Amino acid sequence: MNPLRQCFIVLIEWMILWLKYGFTRLWGAVPPVNTWIASPGVTDRGSCKGDSEEWKTNEALRTYRFGDGDETMVTVQTSTHAFHVDLRRLSECSEYFRALSQSRMRETSESLIHLDHVSSSVFYNFLEFSFCSKFKVPQENLGTHIQVSSYLLAEAFLSKCLSVLADDLSPGKCQSYLSLAQEICCEELRMTVFTYLSRNLLELPHLIKCLNNEEKDEVIHLRIQGDRRLCSLRKENLTSWNDPETERARHIFTLKGSEESGVWYPLTELPVRADKWCFTTVVLYNYLYVIGGYRQRVKRGWEFKMASLRYNPSTQTWIATAPLIKHRRHFSAVACEGCIYAVGGWYLDSLVTPDSSTALFTAVECYDPWEDKWRFVSSLPLTDFQFTMSLSHDVPLATSLGHCLYVLGSIQRTGEKLLLQYDTRQDSWSELLPTLTRADADLPALYFLGATDRLLVIGGNNSENVVTSFCVQSQRWGRVHRAEKVAFAGQGAVVGDQVLMPSIEHNTVARMDLQTLSLRALPHLPISTCYEAVFYLYF
Repeated sequence: MNPLRQCFIVLIEWMILWLKYGFTRLWGAVPPVNTWIASPGVTDRGSCKGDSEEWKTNEALRTYRFGDGDETMVTVQTSTHAFHVDLRRLSECSEYFRALSQSRMRETSESLIHLDHVSSSVFYNFLEFSFCSKFKVPQENLGTHIQVSSYLLAEAFLSKCLSVLADDLSPGKCQSYLSLAQEICCEELRMTVFTYLSRNLLELPHLIKCLNNEEKDEVIHLRIQGDRRLCSLRKENLTSWNDPETERARHIFTLKGSEESGVWYPLTELPVRADKWCFTTVVLYNYLYVIGGYRQRVKRGWEFKMASLRYNPSTQTWIATAPLIKHRRHFSAVACEGCIYAVGGWYLDSLVTPDSSTALFTAVECYDPWEDKWRFVSSLPLTDFQFTMSLSHDVPLATSLGHCLYVLGSIQRTGEKLLLQYDTRQDSWSELLPTLTRADADLPALYFLGATDRLLVIGGNNSENVVTSFCVQSQRWGRVHRAEKVAFAGQGAVVGDQVLMPSIEHNTVARMDLQTLSLRALPHLPISTCYEAVFYLYF
């Protein structure tokens, strides 16, 4: 651009500026001020209606002072109205105005800030909040206010808008707000929507599928941002309604306070009314799945109804999900690679005790939480042997490490302990040799199989408990350690160097330190311990 043309454009801009100044002086709307031109970037996407429209015709209601009268007043010209505002307070509420107040853009002794691209109604609501602590933003106009507050770097006002939005979000609004967040580069808005999606992750699969893989992983990770809480649920109840404990046993309990002096209190209640039930629990994406069945009355007596229930600790809600294909009892459920696998167990009918004719299910089922469907995968390779049965634990015990499932059981014929590996990517089973023989460890009873960096095995005999491990990489059993004899019954959890298991003799959950093998009993549960599941939820 040649110098003559550039000078001409500058002259025209100054003429337009002074014409605006003259008209505002003529109308009495603006006192003499210094001219600061704000950068465009926020469009007026519609006005909002506050509690009153009187401010539009009353200049006094557009004047905001703050302090002892020693303030520096500036005029902010918005889309249709001018506001006379204490600059110091404005700078405290907005990094945008703080930067302007500290700049050298002073051309006369008068002060005027042009925000013609900002809605006057939105700016009025911003001033009402900043100077009077009044929030007057209607929900249908939150998007425009978020856009302006983000542009003005008004952190407190933006936080308030997002707080209201968090309570108002619904599935139909998520996509538009995510688009707005991307358009205005507002990370706070994006996280508000992602937090809502994470709290309702599996309830909104159609929205989650619209995210890319990185965004989906981020939303899933947000589900474990709360406090980690230890929980307990009675997996199997065989008493009737005449037993006063049956009603209490229908609750999930969580430990509140320390493990030394805390108290178990009811977190939620099973959403089915039954006196007899048999469930297996598994946690996936910080959802608790309770899978199995319960007794219900029919015309000619009783029958067992299959049920799969999902509890969301983020919203404290239960929903019914697709039941298993097979009617199973005392089976293992394992989360792996975003799916749930149901392994083993035997036929669930009337909760009768298994006998010599009872056989484990070899069929393995896989549950897709996004589709809410079960399907069969490759069956357990139990052709040349059978695992022994147990009424105290899931059979066979199972856990996951990486993309593989691991199953542990006692071979009926020899008493050896055999590990099976299922590759979820190849849909294939294989034996992990060598087995753990009676000569290696006197381990007639198996209590626990878990995974850290290796597979952890806890069992027992008549005089002591036994703790050992198996390294998947080297395919070798670790040293066998002896520990205090404790009767464990139910489903445990491992976190770091700590294993938590229901202990009948302690009538509560016991914590074992894997370094020292010392045992510590947690506070007593509100119900007697017989066949519990111990797990962690974040909320």
